[in-house]
Amino acid sequence: MNKPVILSEDVTAAPIVTDDPPPAQASTAAFAVLGAVSLSHLLNDLLQSLLPSIYPILKENYSLDFSQIGLITLAFMVTSSLLQPLVGIYTDRHPKPQSLALGMGFTFFGMILLSVAHHYYVILIAAALVGTGSAVFHPESARIARAASGGRYGLAQSVFQVGGNFGQALGPMAAALIVVPFGQGSIVAFSGVAALAIVILWRLGAWYKPRMTTRKQAHAERQSVGLSSGRVKFALVVLVVLCFSKAFYLAGINSYYTFFLIHKFGVSTQTAQIYLFVFLAASACGVFFGGPLGDRFGRKYVIWFSIVGALPFTLMLPYASLTGNLVLSILIGFIISSAMPAIIVYAQELMPHRFGMISGLFFGFVFGIGGIGAAVLGYVADRTSIDYVYQVCAFLPAIGLLAVFLPQLKRQHA
Repeated sequence: MNKPVILSEDVTAAPIVTDDPPPAQASTAAFAVLGAVSLSHLLNDLLQSLLPSIYPILKENYSLDFSQIGLITLAFMVTSSLLQPLVGIYTDRHPKPQSLALGMGFTFFGMILLSVAHHYYVILIAAALVGTGSAVFHPESARIARAASGGRYGLAQSVFQVGGNFGQALGPMAAALIVVPFGQGSIVAFSGVAALAIVILWRLGAWYKPRMTTRKQAHAERQSVGLSSGRVKFALVVLVVLCFSKAFYLAGINSYYTFFLIHKFGVSTQTAQIYLFVFLAASACGVFFGGPLGDRFGRKYVIWFSIVGALPFTLMLPYASLTGNLVLSILIGFIISSAMPAIIVYAQELMPHRFGMISGLFFGFVFGIGGIGAAVLGYVADRTSIDYVYQVCAFLPAIGLLAVFLPQLKRQHA
């Protein structure tokens, strides 16, 4: 028989951040913190998205096939995926405010190594270092965003995530403007971006530390979501499957959209990267609006619409003209990406006493599925065609129909 969700009796005095910050935190200072967290997310994800943006260069320089390209993505994303939930579990019990700056140090060295790598396996190691930095960054920075939210959790999650999306959009543009004309060695310049992020994250850690409280106090302040343990687990499984459909499709766009455009329309690498930038910028806009809409209308409905609503456009994309691809990629990016803030906050509200674990699990799962998806799609592309990959991926958003089984939470934060 299902039992109501209750907290364990592990109420040690390990400091954690409360789920519900006092109203005083909904101030200009808190929004300044949200802006800093979003900026650091932008810098972090700019460095991450730089990697797939230079795939055409690496493919040409080292005669790589699509399977090897997929394995580079796998090295980055699986490293991040495996470590993020573990980081989240650990920091639920033992928050480490300065770990954010330390994690960015891995990305710093990853950029340097990538700029001087002349062997395939060294590229894999550099990708894994960047993935490790991501694993440390996401759980703790998401916690800081919530601490500065003033109770507007959807908005805070959107502000946090939109920085990452804009960073992902800037990666291809930075590659087109810097790496393509100046070569692989110019990647070392992006270690300066990582150094700036280290400074910002160190300051955020200093803001975050005095706002930690004890686990017992956080438990006392927490409210019940009003669901049985069985329904909570079922809802989490549904959310994981929805993340699968979203992440697998986006992996196909992020890793192979440039190749698709080059192959089908004969455009230059720089032009293809600009098209990818447009898609990622539209995704960033979708993320920005997804959180506040979830606060206002309910996260369940935003999740359902944002995934299923993209289906007609994904089905049209493989057969559209070059101009049609531009229009459809904007629509797909905006609609499908609006789901992520609602999914993350919905999951956090299901298990608010495991905030770091949930954040790490879902951010990590997205990275992991993206890595697996990139490797699988690369394998399929080598044995069929890049056109066939997009024809198959077009049906993935249909999995979003499962969102109808999500329960409506009694407690929604406005």
